Amino acid sequence: MAVVGFHHLEELFRQGASLDIKKGHAKEVTDIVEQKLYDLLLMGQKTAKYNGRDVIWKYDLPITKGLEETINEFRKLEQELEIKDIIDRLATYPPLLELEVELEKFLPELVGGLTLVLARIMKKIEEENRAVSHEMIKHAKEIMDLTL
Repeated sequence: MAVVGFHHLEELFRQGASLDIKKGHAKEVTDIVEQKLYDLLLMGQKTAKYNGRDVIWKYDLPITKGLEETINEFRKLEQELEIKDIIDRLATYPPLLELEVELEKFLPELVGGLTLVLARIMKKIEEENRAVSHEMIKHAKEIMDLTL
């Protein structure tokens, strides 16, 4: 199971960026979101270790102002993502320090925010096009890799 199921992904892209995504592009998109989530947690782990802790706190994550605003916009869309699906997917990556309870509860909002960021980058790449394409995904990933 991906961090975001196809139905939720489809709704997030439609409501949050006026984009239509096909099932064939879903894995590509969720792979990017999963990797960016892991990257943020990895940086949070560095902060936790620097501060002498063996637990990653929510505020250890390098959340930018733009990502925080997008997370707030995700909350307004009233989409529910499953913590269990996210934790299960994280288990397929190299192990991290333990996550504090507050951070664990925050993961669905963080994944939702990352998904919206990716969708909105795609929309900016091709504003006149509603259909998600492999090229849009590729370019959006490159931008996210540079910025997150």
